[in-house]
Amino acid sequence: MVYLTRLEHFNAAHKLYNPKWSKEKNEEVFGVCANENWHGHNFELFVTVKGTPDIDTGFLMDVKKLSKIIQTQVIKKLDHKNLNLDVDFLQGKMCSTENLAIGIWNELVAHIPPIVKLHCIKLYETSRIYVEYFGE
Repeated sequence: MVYLTRLEHFNAAHKLYNPKWSKEKNEEVFGVCANENWHGHNFELFVTVKGTPDIDTGFLMDVKKLSKIIQTQVIKKLDHKNLNLDVDFLQGKMCSTENLAIGIWNELVAHIPPIVKLHCIKLYETSRIYVEYFGE
């Protein structure tokens, strides 16, 4: 089994805020991430597929095609957007990095060619915080 990862980048704003809670409780739980005026991140998205390399090309899949799928299905929906307000697949959910990674998986999985299988979404919110999701 071979694993191939494509790195993409996007910028987005969000806030962590549970409308069922008071402002004080939100600030206690989420700290500055509950800022009423939002805050932003420079996200790094690693999409990993797995499979067997093609006998004729030696490729698992064409990385340009993988990039185009990621750009079309995910990046165009997220880049320079407000995750809480602008992203349909996050509506009604807390805009945590965890939920964002699950949402990205769900947006991609049906568009990955059947010659490979989506293995992992790794999403860096900052250089020190990231989430991995394996579709489980």
